[in-house]
Amino acid sequence: MKEAKNILLVGVGGQGTILASKILSSGLLAAGYDVKMSEIHGMSQRGGNVSTQIRFGEKVFSPIIGKGQADVIVAFEKMEALRWIEYLKMGGKMVVNDFEIPSVPILMGAAQYPQGILEELKGKADVSVFEAGKLAKELGNPKTMNIVLLGALVAALNISGIDWEQAIRDNVKKGFEEINIKAFELGMKQV
Repeated sequence: MKEAKNILLVGVGGQGTILASKILSSGLLAAGYDVKMSEIHGMSQRGGNVSTQIRFGEKVFSPIIGKGQADVIVAFEKMEALRWIEYLKMGGKMVVNDFEIPSVPILMGAAQYPQGILEELKGKADVSVFEAGKLAKELGNPKTMNIVLLGALVAALNISGIDWEQAIRDNVKKGFEEINIKAFELGMKQV
């Protein structure tokens, strides 16, 4: 792969965006790719947005992805998908978790959660939407939602020949490896 691939993961603090990014980076590094990752925590502990930019390829010089350059955007929350869509390149793909986390102004009644987000996204890009939270809950652990989304990302990028199971084992808490591997496999089937 000569040309670097650009991936943007966006969500809200507490959704596991950074863990998913670390597993992705770990797997790509183990497969021999040059990988650069940048994380931004916007008041993440208080429900603020979290974004991670990952670039990988034969040689990568910077972790920063500019507007219109992301090959894939994975949105852990649908309002975040709308907020970041301008970073998707023409012909890029979005994986969107059909999940809502109301912001503070919405919780205080000063604003309303935007309606029609998924329809707007689908009118602008190639979008795969599914309920990762529901799937994770059905697996028995709602906290694996991030790994379900990671599996969907790997499927969207068609990254094969990488030991994702080992990357998961190396990065998740001991005792939670098997449920996360199942979550990853379930996510791969969604895209």
